[in-house]
Amino acid sequence: MKTINRIFCSLLLAGACSLGTSAQENQSYFLHTIEKGQSLYSIASMYNISQADIVKLNPGSDDKIYVGRTLRIPRTDAGLQKETFHTIAPGETLYRLTVKYNVSAKAICDANPGLSADNFRIGQVIRIPSATDAAAATADTQALSGMPAGNTAIQAPVQSRCRDMHKVKRKETVFSISREYGITEAELIAANPELRGENKIKKGSFLCIPYPSSPSATQQDTPRQAAPSDSELFSENTRSSKRINVIKAAVVLPFLPDGASKSESAKMVEYYEGFLMAVDSLKRTGTSIDLYTYSTGPATSSLNSILGKSEMKDMDIIFGPLHQQHIKPLADFADKHDIRLVIPFTSKDNTVFRNPSVYQINTPQSYLYSEVYDHFVRQFPNANVIFIEASQGTREKADFIKGLKEELRNRSIPTKSLKEDATVESLKAVLRADRENIFIPTSGSNITLIKILPQLTLLVREMPDSRIHLFGYPEWQTYTKDHLEAFFELDTYFYSSFYTNNLLPAAINFTKSYRKWYGKEMDERYPKFGMLGFDTGYFFLKGLSRYGSGFEKNLDKMDLVPIQTGFKFQRVNNWGGFINRKVFFVRFTKNFELIKLDFD
Repeated sequence: MKTINRIFCSLLLAGACSLGTSAQENQSYFLHTIEKGQSLYSIASMYNISQADIVKLNPGSDDKIYVGRTLRIPRTDAGLQKETFHTIAPGETLYRLTVKYNVSAKAICDANPGLSADNFRIGQVIRIPSATDAAAATADTQALSGMPAGNTAIQAPVQSRCRDMHKVKRKETVFSISREYGITEAELIAANPELRGENKIKKGSFLCIPYPSSPSATQQDTPRQAAPSDSELFSENTRSSKRINVIKAAVVLPFLPDGASKSESAKMVEYYEGFLMAVDSLKRTGTSIDLYTYSTGPATSSLNSILGKSEMKDMDIIFGPLHQQHIKPLADFADKHDIRLVIPFTSKDNTVFRNPSVYQINTPQSYLYSEVYDHFVRQFPNANVIFIEASQGTREKADFIKGLKEELRNRSIPTKSLKEDATVESLKAVLRADRENIFIPTSGSNITLIKILPQLTLLVREMPDSRIHLFGYPEWQTYTKDHLEAFFELDTYFYSSFYTNNLLPAAINFTKSYRKWYGKEMDERYPKFGMLGFDTGYFFLKGLSRYGSGFEKNLDKMDLVPIQTGFKFQRVNNWGGFINRKVFFVRFTKNFELIKLDFD
């Protein structure tokens, strides 16, 4: 069958099938090019294999991987039963893949929501659904749209019987097209069941031209038409955006003490309180929202009873859950019913790598760190970096420090290391007058700060003309009250994906409104869960009200300014969901200003 497919492909595409591609088909692996932020863990999660499987084919990848490197990814027997992955080779087109794998263009587009004519390029990996899954997906689509069974879309699996594809021109009819290709009208309609009962056919649509059943007619009897282009096929299979008149949203979280610990429940309640304020703000501007709220317990059975409710499958968006064990079943439910799932809290779940419905607010570590490294070298291109080796609490930041050192080495930025008990004289010895001197502790703990700040402060006072900065971590927001003066004096920076200046008008107004609504203050923690609830609720509900079902295509147009949480969503791969890659740098200047540096 492979030989027949290759001959058929070469006939249609004038020899576009290369020997290199054919050789790759018979291999037990496909190729993955590493992109920014990806780690061995995230890559393994994408393909539902173990990290050991990757290391076996790519010795040394467990020690170091880098952007642009190509990894061999094994094809597993289990994976081939349901799906396969294909690396786009030179000269390949979407149409050619439909012929090769005997699935429709629509099935490939549905299996790869992130795929488009713009990014269908050499080296991209795409998911190819099995013929069974593709047929089931088509049946589900027909059921949801009210189409009768058997009314198949234009690029249906019957393409395996097509000797050509015809793009309908103005004023063409079933009769004229069938005569052009030397087949009967019945044969053309049999290959394109959607033509039954149609008085006219749509200009620009594609029709399958079957092989003639008559033995006297041959393939050479009729002219060969050009295969449809990627742009044409993607355009044909792109869903049109629909307005959502009334947004149906569900919040699924453990609000009651028996559903989580007392402190966790308090956080969830505060998150929901902020969320309600976002709903109220949007309703005041004319947005219609039906809100459904459910409290879960830690057991999976408590989630199952919620998912069994008839209204759940009609949701446009779900916010939650908190418990790790609830993420996969809730994400599977959302994917099955085409519902967006916003996971506000955890960053350690891998569901987002294989589920296109998921939006993960907390950035996975490898992606977060890659953004920080990129912003760091942009902010300090002429740096002299001094790492202060902490005596405790270093395990948590070990990966961050290791990756940063590697990034600096690749950029030829000089680095040095000192112990946390280094004297002022030792600190002076590592300074460079021709560069900005950045001190970075290898621990984010308050104990480390208490140990190093006195000596660094003395250094700055004795060397006032030296360009010195302290650089650190998101948790330093918690210690700001204790070290505010030192942070200003040391011209301190820290990175974070959440931050608010309590003196800014938006923060002041929100805090006042929260106090008025609930008669209390938000808990002093970072992030503040009330603000997190408002930001996430407002961003997604506003986006759905503005763009409807086309929300994903317009993410880059969401120009809202959140109170605390930044949003910069990017799909992790062609078949997975979205992660938030937004990172701020917060700076305490010597002029006693607090500045949030927002990178595009």
